[in-house]
Amino acid sequence: MEPSCVRQTLIPGTSKLFSDYLYDADQVKGFYFKHFSDNAAFAESAERIDFSNHRRASLVKALREQNGESATLTKLAKPGTVAVVTGQQVGLFSGPAYTIFKALTAAKLAKHLSDQGIPAVPVFWLATEDHDLAEVDHAWVFNHVAEPARVSVPEPAMTGGPVGEVALGQIPFDELRAGLGELPFADEVVERLEKSYGAKAANTPTLGSAFGSFLRELLKDCGLVYLDPLAPAVREMALPFITQSVHRVPELIQALRERNQQLIAAGYHTQVHIDETTSLVFLIDEGKRVPLRWSEGRFRAKDKSYSAEDLISLDGSLSPNALLRPVLQDYLLPTVSYVGGPSEIAYMAQAQVLYENLLGRMPVIFPRNSFTLLDARAAKLLERYRLHVTDVFAHREQVNSRIAARLVPGGLIEEIDSARDTISSTLGRLQSHLADFDPTLEAAANKSGNKMLYQLDKISRKTARQRMRRDERVMRDASYLTDLIFPFRHLQERFYSIIPFLAQHGWDLPGRLIKEVHLGCPDHMIRTI
Repeated sequence: MEPSCVRQTLIPGTSKLFSDYLYDADQVKGFYFKHFSDNAAFAESAERIDFSNHRRASLVKALREQNGESATLTKLAKPGTVAVVTGQQVGLFSGPAYTIFKALTAAKLAKHLSDQGIPAVPVFWLATEDHDLAEVDHAWVFNHVAEPARVSVPEPAMTGGPVGEVALGQIPFDELRAGLGELPFADEVVERLEKSYGAKAANTPTLGSAFGSFLRELLKDCGLVYLDPLAPAVREMALPFITQSVHRVPELIQALRERNQQLIAAGYHTQVHIDETTSLVFLIDEGKRVPLRWSEGRFRAKDKSYSAEDLISLDGSLSPNALLRPVLQDYLLPTVSYVGGPSEIAYMAQAQVLYENLLGRMPVIFPRNSFTLLDARAAKLLERYRLHVTDVFAHREQVNSRIAARLVPGGLIEEIDSARDTISSTLGRLQSHLADFDPTLEAAANKSGNKMLYQLDKISRKTARQRMRRDERVMRDASYLTDLIFPFRHLQERFYSIIPFLAQHGWDLPGRLIKEVHLGCPDHMIRTI
């Protein structure tokens, strides 16, 4: 199968806001700084960054503590260097595969900007502060026949606090090996994972540390540096921003509510609900992330209330919400561009008012490259059954019917088509005669004719399904395509971890995929590996 692209509008569930951002920039220009397709936008974004030498030195020092020495940090230490930033929740075994696609897009964009005279480095934000452990304590993989399998951390410590700090005990490597089946590189991949997640790790791993260690090893040739916001040095750097945000909550919430009204009026959705009691921060109290509400001039938890000064005095105990977090991220970093997916781009349409109020600037929001990866078998099956990948973006039964329709003997299809044409022609003449004889009979004849054609189509579908039931190989083929390309009605990149793709194609897969990253193409890319 030749490499191909699919417009994101053909992907099930694509929002109007995201599709307009990709393909109709004029519709959304009031909700973002500049459009990613505007080459001049990146230079303008870089010019708006005011990042003192002192802050740069503090940032590089904090990153060096987390990453060690690197050519990337040496470059970042130089005045004028900007950052291309991306990030992801620290999920088990990389979280969804698109985590890797984000990182590869950021690395390629940073190199492109550097080649264009804007010195840039790629930075990966490890989202360790998120608190929804149920979202990240498992991963989905598949085996040599594309059967999905869920691999979970057994009985993790449900603290309610930041997931990045959750200690990993027993890692389900046996479960993972079973889930990968006979994929050719499975043993090598599991052995490498043990260095980050298992007994071979340097220290007892947490979800955050293991995730970061795995990405560093897998993407070591991409020049990324990784930032963990829970690190004490980073939290100290963030304190002035958090202080300003807490003191300005009433006006910031009002700006967000106005922005939400603007988005709704334009026909778009709002990713985060905002009301008059919304707060922009959480409190980390005894290891738990406690929601705070704004009411009568105070921040309120279930049984306590705090003034702004009270919260600020709890040094290092505040965590930003989903809309404030990216603004904090770009306060800490000289961000020229953020690489994100559909949901993040929707967040940014709301967060733009926070950017302008708190930073006076906003980075260029760049859509990550999006992939469906096919192996040779899937490519051959699509060709054999004359299907496109978009034909598989459907309910399993619909995919089965489409394949079955390709399998009915040609002569039988011709007989059914001929019968349909004959009936349609005869009904047309009959309706004309009835209309002349008695107009009241025409509608009844039309209704009866439609029923005949419906029954004929029903016979056609039953014939196709019966052909499919007789061929177990065809059923296996249909399951293989569905489970690999659209498992449980999700894009594979949003469902599977990168692990089964590494086990199928080899540890060097990211090095091959970065060559497929195209910065000028916002479409979903189909690639056969």
